Amino acid sequence: MARVIVWNLVTLDGYFEGTEKWDLSFHNDAWGEELDALSKEFGKRAQCLVFGRVTHDGMKAYWTSATAEDGEVTRYMNALPKLVASRTITSSDWNNTRVTADIAGEIARLRAAPGKDVLIFGSAQLCDALLREKQIDELMLAVVPVRLGAGTLFFKPGGERQRLDLLESRPLENGTVILRYAPRI
Repeated sequence: MARVIVWNLVTLDGYFEGTEKWDLSFHNDAWGEELDALSKEFGKRAQCLVFGRVTHDGMKAYWTSATAEDGEVTRYMNALPKLVASRTITSSDWNNTRVTADIAGEIARLRAAPGKDVLIFGSAQLCDALLREKQIDELMLAVVPVRLGAGTLFFKPGGERQRLDLLESRPLENGTVILRYAPRI
């Protein structure tokens, strides 16, 4: 069975972006050889990338115009199949991209079939909805030792209490810590 894995960088105070949309400047505090290697690994282990519509729009704009600063990551971001959760758009012109209004159903079908990992990047609202639907197998968060004080929280308020089991904690040389958790289902 395929596993659905969420990947995101968050600040110590829980934000995944600053006060402006796509303010990801704190990523620079975490970036280095270790995250570069992990980014390349994602391309090898993924069968599909999943985004919410807002994240899709930003990722598409970035990766379709990216210069070959890192050819390997640019290649897989544009080549891998992509699934977008949206009720406002019905198609995308980004290579190998499909849009669905029934993301929970699509994720359940992907999880039931054998295959590589299904990776969700960014997409806080989508992650929240899929956690509530119990369609996430793993949360993989890079906690960046930065306090923003304001921005967009990754975990949304409300909902039921949910326990998670720690799978791994891996500190990086720059002080960032990668935490891997499995939600208890």
